[in-house]
Amino acid sequence: MPEGLIVKALSGYYYVKPQGSHPGETVQCRGRGVFKNKGITPLVGDHVVYEPSENGEGTVTEIHPRVTELVRPPVANARLAVLLFSLREPDMNLQLLDKFLVHIENEGLDTLICLTKRDLLHDNDEEAGEEITRKVKALYTAIGYEVIVTSSLSGEGTAEVKQRLAGEISVFSGQSGVGKSSLLNAMLPGLDLETNVISMRLGRGKHTTRHSELIELENGGFVADTPGFSQLDFLELGVDTLSNCFREFVPLSESCKFRGCSHLHEPGCKVLDALENGDIASSRYEHYKTFYQEMKDKKRRY
Repeated sequence: MPEGLIVKALSGYYYVKPQGSHPGETVQCRGRGVFKNKGITPLVGDHVVYEPSENGEGTVTEIHPRVTELVRPPVANARLAVLLFSLREPDMNLQLLDKFLVHIENEGLDTLICLTKRDLLHDNDEEAGEEITRKVKALYTAIGYEVIVTSSLSGEGTAEVKQRLAGEISVFSGQSGVGKSSLLNAMLPGLDLETNVISMRLGRGKHTTRHSELIELENGGFVADTPGFSQLDFLELGVDTLSNCFREFVPLSESCKFRGCSHLHEPGCKVLDALENGDIASSRYEHYKTFYQEMKDKKRRY
């Protein structure tokens, strides 16, 4: 039986792109009843086997094992998270950026940080804006993250991002209104995704994406354009796993005096030593403490 990739799920139907088919070609399928009986839901990004029917539609009969499975957004087999944060409108929020990074690290995905809307730096204090850009890029590059500065208006960084997405199933995420749809439109002319102007009063954009769908690039990449999130919680994380989601903490933790060190007050803590020596950014450590306390408070509440 033929195989393919689920590129859209809507109203109980799964739109499967057959292997080797032309861009945009899909077969509308239903899922086998056995999936529901077993509590299995086919997801966008699933590699599946399907059985064609006489009317040109089909039935998904088998789901291949998943490499990754995200709950929010519901996407399977994504290996790369493209995290978009704007330099202006809304202004850069490093605490929220670090919160997204914690969740992405917990899911085991690679990360590409895109600093968007560089063109808006010209509308304010350009020199100060460029300094912020340099500092943010240097900070996260030193930790080991890939950082690309982009502008959908001028096209800066667009080709570089597109090249990084080749052959991958990627998830676009980030604060609402940072230009996710605009960047996708710039990478794929003719896509014409809906975009919204930022509310200057609220300082954030409206969600313009209403369901998970894979957008196909001509280089073999697929992008899940998913709703932006302005809030994240830590209910699915434990405090004991938080430090593992800070990349620069991980190699240091192995040498801490106490096993299970919280990196807050223990003697012989190598993370605290690195902070004192300037080897760890103070902003990252302060955010770690904030998240740690937030998680402890939620644990008490629930």
